[in-house]
Parts: sequence; C-alpha cells; structure tokens
Amino acid sequence: MISSDIGKEVIKKELPLMPKLPGVYRMLNAKNEILYVGKAKNLTNRLKNYVSEKNHIIRTERMLSQTKKLEITTTSNESEALLLEANLIKKYKPKFNILLKDDKSFPYIFLSEHDFPRIEKHRGAKNRPGRYYGPFASPIAVNSAIKTLQKIFLLRSCTDKQVKAGNKTCFNYYLKRCAGPCGGKISKEDYAKLVEAADEFLSSGKYRKIQKNLSVQMEKASEELDFEKAVILRDKIKSLNIIQSSLKINEANLIDADVIAGYKESGKTCIQIFFYRSKQNWGNQAFFPKHDPDESLKEILNSFVTQFYENKSVPNSIILSNDIKEKSLIEKTLSQKENKQIKISIAKKGSKLKVINQAIKNAKDSLNRKLYESQNNRGLLDEIAKKFDLDSNLKLVEVYDNSHIQGTDSVGALITYGEEGFVKKRYRKFNIKIKQNKQDDYGMMKEVLNRRFKRAVEEKGNYLSFPDLVLIDGGKGQYSIARETLNELGLYDIPIIAIAKGKFRNSGDETFFHNGKRYKFLKNDPSLFFLQRLRDEAHRFAISAHRAKRKKNISKSLLDQIQGVGSNRKRALLNHFGSARAVESASLDEIKSVEGVEEKVAKKIYNFFHE
Repeated sequence: MISSDIGKEVIKKELPLMPKLPGVYRMLNAKNEILYVGKAKNLTNRLKNYVSEKNHIIRTERMLSQTKKLEITTTSNESEALLLEANLIKKYKPKFNILLKDDKSFPYIFLSEHDFPRIEKHRGAKNRPGRYYGPFASPIAVNSAIKTLQKIFLLRSCTDKQVKAGNKTCFNYYLKRCAGPCGGKISKEDYAKLVEAADEFLSSGKYRKIQKNLSVQMEKASEELDFEKAVILRDKIKSLNIIQSSLKINEANLIDADVIAGYKESGKTCIQIFFYRSKQNWGNQAFFPKHDPDESLKEILNSFVTQFYENKSVPNSIILSNDIKEKSLIEKTLSQKENKQIKISIAKKGSKLKVINQAIKNAKDSLNRKLYESQNNRGLLDEIAKKFDLDSNLKLVEVYDNSHIQGTDSVGALITYGEEGFVKKRYRKFNIKIKQNKQDDYGMMKEVLNRRFKRAVEEKGNYLSFPDLVLIDGGKGQYSIARETLNELGLYDIPIIAIAKGKFRNSGDETFFHNGKRYKFLKNDPSLFFLQRLRDEAHRFAISAHRAKRKKNISKSLLDQIQGVGSNRKRALLNHFGSARAVESASLDEIKSVEGVEEKVAKKIYNFFHE
C-alpha cells in the first residue's frame, strides 16, 4: 500500500526553518534523484499544504511515498521562481512533473551585420549581431524560403572571406541568385537597398508593394526592349507569388502571434503550435508532453507554455485553446523576460476561434496517428519477443553499428527504439580510441559495448538506463563478441540478436543469431521489415557520424600546410590513400597516380614529407 507519511515527515522536519519567500522546491528520493520540481509564492505556505491535506491525488501520494529529501532555492519574486522551475524541469526531467518532450530550437532566417549582409539559416542561441526572422516550423521551410528570397532580392550566401577577397564571382551570381558582392559587381549602397527590401518583406509581409515595384520595372524593361531583364523580373514576381502562397496569409490577421491548442485522449496529449509572423503562417509543430494520465488539459497547457518559452523568444500575442490557471503570472513573467508587453488570450469567437479550431483539429489528427503508431509499435515489439522466445517485455531496443574506411575515422553508433518510435535523445556515437580496434570490426564492437555498459553499471552520472534488447549488425562472430562483453560486465539477462545479410548481401535474405540458434523469416514477414528498419537506421546514423568525423579531419589535415594543395586535391589524396599519414609514406609515383595531382604538385607533396 502506498503511504505518503514518509514524505510528509520529511517536509515537517524542514518547515520550522523554511523561509516565507518565493522560490522553488525539489523532492528527492533515496538515490538523490529529483522526483518533482515545484514553485511557490510563499515556500512555507505551499509546503504546509502537502502536510495538512489528507486526500491527495494518486500521483502526489506516490511522489510523497518516495520522497526522502527536500531542497529549496529562494528567488526575489514569483516570476523568477516560475522561470527557474521551468529551467529545472527541462534539465532534470523529474518523473512526477509534466514534461515537454522533443523540445528543440527552431530555425530562423538570419541576416548578418556586415557591409554586404549574408542570408542564411540559423539555429540556437541568438548571440551573433544581425537580424533574425522566425521561428519557422521546420528547416525545410527555411531552406525553401531562403532559396526563393535569393531569387527575388539577390542576397548573398557566400562567405565573408569570399566577399573580402572580391576577386572571384560566386556561382549564384551566374544563376541570378546573388547580386555579386564577392566579385565587386554591386556597390555597398545598392546592396543595402536589396537588404532593406528583404527586411520589409520578412518584417511586415508587404509583398504587394514589392510585387508592384517589380511589375513597374518589368514593364519599363519591356518598353526599352531589354527582354533579358524583363524575363528576370518576371521570374522574381513568380518567386514572390510562390513564397507568399507557401507562407499562407492568415485570415485572422495575426501579425506576431503563436496559436497553441491542446487535445487529450486515452491519457495522452498533443499540443499543436502555429507560428504567425508578419501576418504570415510560418508553419506548425506538434508536441507530445509526458504527464500523468489523469492530469487535466488546463494543467498540461499551463506547464507547456512555461517550459516552451523558457529559452525561446516570445511573440506579442499567445492565443490558447483553453484557459490556464497561472495566466496572469505567466503573462507578467514573459513580459519582463522579453521587455515588452505580451498578451495571453483564450480564443472564444470570430476568426481567432476559427484558427484555434483548425489547430485543435491538427492536434487531434496528430494524436490519433501517434496512438496508432504506438499501438502498432507495441505489437511489433511483442512479436519480436515471441519469435525469439524472449522473457522480457520489450520497451527499449538498442541497435549498434560501426563505420570506417580502411581503419580511418572509425566510429561506433548506437540508436534506440521504443514504443513511440525512434528515441533520438538516446542516440550516441563513439569515436574508437583503442588503436588496434580501428581496423578490427570485432574490436570496435567490443570497445563500444564495453564503454556504453560499463558506465551504466558503475552508475556514473545520469547515464542511459539499460535496454530490454540489444540488436547488432553482424553475424555469428559479432554475436559472440557482444555476448562475451555483456557477460563480463555481469549483464547476462540482456538478450542480444545479431542480424547478418545474406550471401549476396541482398535485403530479405538476412539470418538472425540469438542464444545459439539461427533464425530465418519469410520475405514478407512484418517482423523482418521491422528489424531491417532498425538496422538501417543504425547504419544511417553510423555513416553520418563517420562522414562528419571524416569531413572534420579533412579540414584539419597535414596536407593543408602544403602550398598548391587545395580542398579538391586534398580530398582526392585522402580518398585515394585514406589518411594524411598514408600520403606521407607514399612514393612519388604513387602520389603522381592520383587524379588531379600533376607531377609538379606531386613533387611538392613528396618533398614536404621527406625533406
């Protein structure tokens, strides 16, 4: 039977010394893990409620039954406590708080502060001087917008270094997507006019004014029989129409607002947020916060708004589908944070209600898809457990793969799959450290598994929990190495499955190894497709990690120090030999055999390493 008396006694002991100030309190268990983070206008009064109330909801009863320690942090006011609470919840993810999962920084369009400002996609902290436009719901939307804006306003994407050199016109200039500051084709003053026109479009959405100016210029060019210029202007007008239609001018006339709607069903919730900037809809994003099944939508939305805006810029207006309990406090806190007046409103009628209803419909559709996928995933995991005769109830599967080229840039990769799909926050990459393992697939597998599980066994920090199944890309040999590694760490109970491609490496002919047995599935078996999907995702992640490491090493190669060896020749040499060290030990004739390396340059490379 659950008893809340343990937690109540902990609080009673702390109450005499508790300050009557605003702040944040943290409930901790016997392992010093944070169970819950809460805030209070008056810490003493808030914590007294835990002791005096007799009939807590089940979630609070469970929390108090596990509470062995209480910590507090006082703040100067309640608004500061609200922001600190949101920060700590996102940092520690306490099991009894409502958690905003899949939180991420959204992409922006960025115009640099420069004599010839550069247009680019930006993600993360806004610590660079320049102008930011957004947020956009996805990188695809930003990339598409930037590409179209370049066609219309001819803003550069080339580097500052290229512009400073001013002696080589970029390729975009010839594609009519850049005004050519890198080749000295436009003055600073004329380029500034293009920047201001782009800023006006992105800030205010005045596309009609820009469209009218382009139309006048096109007619004038036609009258002067400058048909080439007229065609370019016509294409700009087309691009402008494309971008304004894709950004969807909103009928509610929302200038700078976020529309947030929630929908709850079967103990799960989806929250949809639509971004409106400059009277344009810049896309939407779905969130699925983690919470107790009995939590009300009012509480969930309240917590979502607090956590979502803790590290993001806030628009002038936030429109919600449901009322929240701390509306005034959150409004005041966000206004102070942004140093501007922010209004939180509940849509009840008119065009705003129409927009909210559309957002609710999106939330409902997204949640239904999520519930269906979770149910389907549960069925697939159960089927795998049944086919391989696994005792455990599969909730988390970890998949491992390695990637390298002739022992260079060796990387191990780990991906995780759960009931709700791929768990991106549990993805990990391992740079192979032991030299003799870099060309040994068995050695790489042993090193990766040893590093991953040894840390978890020793409980070093807040590391990953154990999976219910390990899936490795490989055959009988890899299976034996993996089993041996986990057994050495005392992890006999974690089952392992190895997936090996067929004789001709064709998909559908895979052989599986588990517990001394071989398994084969029919080519149309859903379980086979599922395991292939997991293997392919691990392979994709391993390859991308390997390429990123290789690209980094290419940029830091010894070859950079050789005059006459640019990026193309360096890439050709590394593709041919595998590493700069291999180039160092190569003969002059071997270097000369590389495509694009003439005899004169080959001698320079050879002499660099041997003189």
